[in-house]
Amino acid sequence: MKAEIVAVGTELLLGQIVNTNAQFLSRECAALGIDMFYQTVVGDNESRLMDAFKLAASRADVVICTGGLGPTQDDLTKDVLAAFTGRNLVLHEPSMNAITELFSTRGIHMVESNRKQALMLEGSDPLHNETGLAVGIAYTHEGTHFILLPGPPKEMKPMFTKYASAWLRSVMIDEVPLYSKMLKFAGIGESTLEHQLLDLIEAQTDPTIAPYAKEGEVTIRLTTRAKSVAEGERNLQATEQEIRRRVGDHLYAVEDVPIETVVLQMLGESGLKLAAAESCTGGLLSDLITTVPGSSHAFIGGIICYSNALKHKLLNVPMDVLEGEGAPGAVSIETAAILAQQLLAVTGSDFGISVTGVAGPSSSEGKPVGLVYVGLAQKDAEPKVVTLRLSGTRETIKHRAAKAALFHFWKLLKEN
Repeated sequence: MKAEIVAVGTELLLGQIVNTNAQFLSRECAALGIDMFYQTVVGDNESRLMDAFKLAASRADVVICTGGLGPTQDDLTKDVLAAFTGRNLVLHEPSMNAITELFSTRGIHMVESNRKQALMLEGSDPLHNETGLAVGIAYTHEGTHFILLPGPPKEMKPMFTKYASAWLRSVMIDEVPLYSKMLKFAGIGESTLEHQLLDLIEAQTDPTIAPYAKEGEVTIRLTTRAKSVAEGERNLQATEQEIRRRVGDHLYAVEDVPIETVVLQMLGESGLKLAAAESCTGGLLSDLITTVPGSSHAFIGGIICYSNALKHKLLNVPMDVLEGEGAPGAVSIETAAILAQQLLAVTGSDFGISVTGVAGPSSSEGKPVGLVYVGLAQKDAEPKVVTLRLSGTRETIKHRAAKAALFHFWKLLKEN
């Protein structure tokens, strides 16, 4: 089935907000076996939205529309779909009751315009809104399946995941579903990974191979059509094995999780503890780690020692290493090693990670922008230091450095 997203909202056209809904819906549709062919953004204008619906219906089997379901005059999506299909808008009583109860509970007077949020297309299926007020709509018109979702992601995502996706599956009975597997890589760039797999990507038919990158990580989605998980695994097996043979040293997970999650799982299984010392990343490494729920079971804490004075005071890096003629300096193999090693003594952790470098925009101590050292220490062993040469903006270098530190620590855990 072919699909199109129609995102409604003048604020999207003006660049005031980012259309994260489209990314989410494209991935969810791919998992359902629905091919996303088009994405359209249209402002809060009745005639242009009507044109968008007409065009989408002419070229897609599924049209997913986000936004324009609210109570204000410029929330036009339901009205335009009603005009397009020739159906009336009717009140969905359960939604109206929920809206009325909410206003009553909060002691707020409900204005008449709030009734708009409880309107649905006559003959359509309502999509329950668990986190907001506007009811969603699922309706088939002349062979095209329309789904209307609210614009706010906190409302749209649960509505699609719990209700709209089930409705789509019900109208896709004759379709052979897609089976996908996510392979997660770190410590390798997207272009390098793609070069290593170029012949596989160029020759792909079934399964398909789709690489895409975030800062510091690359994902490959393998996809095949299969009627069961077992059939899907069989279809993907040969391709996955060949990918593992070529770039398996960088493969850290076969599910869509960040590397910090995997690192914490490994630490949790071993009962070992980690601490971090950060200079150029300014706490970003610790932030990535503590974003993972339950990280406290393995992460003791982090020290942001940005200045030389704090490197010396908190982690005992000698001043003659940090400063002075002939000194290695704060951005050096020596400093990275000492920072990581001293973490073990200061925090009592089993492992220490340190990051020191030049994030930019200008060089420091005569060291170029993007030069970063990652120190790795563990009990009863000499510390190791990895040299990174990164590129990008200051923010990009910081993020890549933090992710690279996690990747090299993951490798250390694997070796142990």
